[in-house]
Amino acid sequence: MKSLEELKAIRDKMKGSVILREENGDNIRVVVGMATCGIAAGARPVLAAFTEEVAKRHLTNVTVTQTGCIGICQYEPVVEVFEANGTKTTYIKMTPDKVARIVTDHLVNGNAVKEYTIGNL
Repeated sequence: MKSLEELKAIRDKMKGSVILREENGDNIRVVVGMATCGIAAGARPVLAAFTEEVAKRHLTNVTVTQTGCIGICQYEPVVEVFEANGTKTTYIKMTPDKVARIVTDHLVNGNAVKEYTIGNL
């Protein structure tokens, strides 16, 4: 458990990252479905894995957020990646083990991991 001082230090550190993200024109948004069905299917560890991996790699152009129901409950946990050019990729049946590959291949190198996408059913 982190102390209040440690949490404040993390908040202050992250404030600088938020400003960098807002000014950067090549932002990528990673959205994890966190409705009841997503949480029940394991979305919390997926969200945590994305947050940790993005922070570990110092990806200032990537924002990881959560949302409610995405509408495809049978494929939960669901992650959508929105690129600056408007392209959306939907990853299904996500696990924390798949996150590192998506961060490396898609977020860093720009190549969607097709076998994890909804289009690959």
